[in-house]
Amino acid sequence: MPKYVIERDIPGVGNLSPEELSGASARSCSVLDRLGHDIQWIHSYVADDKTYCIYTAPSEELIRRHAEESGFPANRISEVKAMIDPTRAGSAAKAA
Repeated sequence: MPKYVIERDIPGVGNLSPEELSGASARSCSVLDRLGHDIQWIHSYVADDKTYCIYTAPSEELIRRHAEESGFPANRISEVKAMIDPTRAGSAAKAA
């Protein structure tokens, strides 16, 4: 299943209270329940004026539908092509 990073411009989101973030999560989950099991929210990172959300879905169109129905912007949607982490550095160094 393709994985996506969704960049959402939401001014002041980093200043929301835990209760406000919980409410936003509940609204998102409600829409996800209606859309079915093909789309899944993995997690999100909240920054000052943006959130970066990780989703799996069969298409970018389904990600956009979720954004429209939930009322959250999807300013940029990028399909993940690969993942790297510190453990890759060791194998790359050994191969070099």
